[in-house]
Amino acid sequence: MGKLLLAAFLLCFSCVTGSGASPDETLIEKVRGIHERVLTLDTHKDISAALATSRSGDDERAREAYRKRFDPTVRGSNQVDFPKSREGGYDCAFYVVYVGQGRVDGGGFVQAKRQALLKFNAIHRMAEKYPEHIEIAYTPDDVRRIHASGRLVACIGIENGYPMGENLGLIKEFHKLGARYMGITHNRHNQLGDSHTPKEPLHGGLSELGRKAIIEMNRVGIMVDISHSAKTTMLQALQVSKAPVIASHSSCAALCAHSRNLDDEQLLALKENGGVIQIVAFASYVKDYSKRQAEVRTLRAELGIPGRRELRSMRRGDGIPKEMQAKLARFSERMKALDTKYPPSTVKDFVDHIDHAVKLIGIDHVGISSDFDGGGGVQGWNDASETFNVTLELFRRGYSEEKIAKLWSGNTLKLWAEVAFVARKTQADER
Repeated sequence: MGKLLLAAFLLCFSCVTGSGASPDETLIEKVRGIHERVLTLDTHKDISAALATSRSGDDERAREAYRKRFDPTVRGSNQVDFPKSREGGYDCAFYVVYVGQGRVDGGGFVQAKRQALLKFNAIHRMAEKYPEHIEIAYTPDDVRRIHASGRLVACIGIENGYPMGENLGLIKEFHKLGARYMGITHNRHNQLGDSHTPKEPLHGGLSELGRKAIIEMNRVGIMVDISHSAKTTMLQALQVSKAPVIASHSSCAALCAHSRNLDDEQLLALKENGGVIQIVAFASYVKDYSKRQAEVRTLRAELGIPGRRELRSMRRGDGIPKEMQAKLARFSERMKALDTKYPPSTVKDFVDHIDHAVKLIGIDHVGISSDFDGGGGVQGWNDASETFNVTLELFRRGYSEEKIAKLWSGNTLKLWAEVAFVARKTQADER
């Protein structure tokens, strides 16, 4: 149900139950009210290029499986769909145009642009097909207007600047298509700069083209996203950008020393820039799983368990042999001990990262992201229907409604508006 309907339901429920609610029930009811009033905005939700498409010609079972993957109006297999969003009070998300890093040459750029346009088309197709459910926002005011109408809000971000190739003019075209942030890199170096991986640099930070791309993003009004960038790239981006930047999905290296996370020096530099880090609920960025992963690899080798791709191939073929089924059963049993030894990331672990960033750089420079349908994995917030749990944990930590509103959307919308202001001023100065 929508937020207004849920609020009405809670009010009626409180009238019926009277004052006999337990302290915990009273707390939850209070936080439900806060969650209803706050506009929740997730800055990173991955999509498939097949989003909002249908399939025909197969049997009913195959069509239903397809709907559960690609029809957002169906409560399906994705972490985010319209029913889960309504249930959890998950109001707004940046739907991400992601293209994996390929060859850094003409052929690679052509293919990357083609893949990016397929995802832009998917987001627009979804909005055009289901206007009663969702609309694309091009400005912060659009976000507020669409939310006030009771519908869900879709914004667009680009993960990895690779699809622009060496054509700075594509940045303006991407902006016309709705992109409001663009990442410099993904998980490998590209033509714009160095990624967090591999460790060996290619450019020593930003390339000359990367510097020009940031200037152009400032000019047209696209937020510069430094998530996935090498530390050198990130710090140089702050020097080049005339507008504050965003880390669309990163957490804190002080709590989880993953190369994808930002260390305290980077966080302080982000504050100086006026930017915002969107703490991400991706399990392996919230808690260090390296020891667990090493033990899992050892266990798989000991039992002779093949990789996931090989197992999928077996299932598609003649099925998994009985001998392998027995090995998998032993593997599953042994994994219980590892799960006990290395408990999974939880909402509390996730909010620890928010706490660290807020204490270090202040409430005005921190936001929230999920990496849903590209990761996630945090117990308690592993799909859109569980979004309330984040607000509940924040309240339990002592965050006021005003501060919760800043974390969920206020800081991001303010940053977005500042980037748009810089773009308008830059374009006016050019006239």
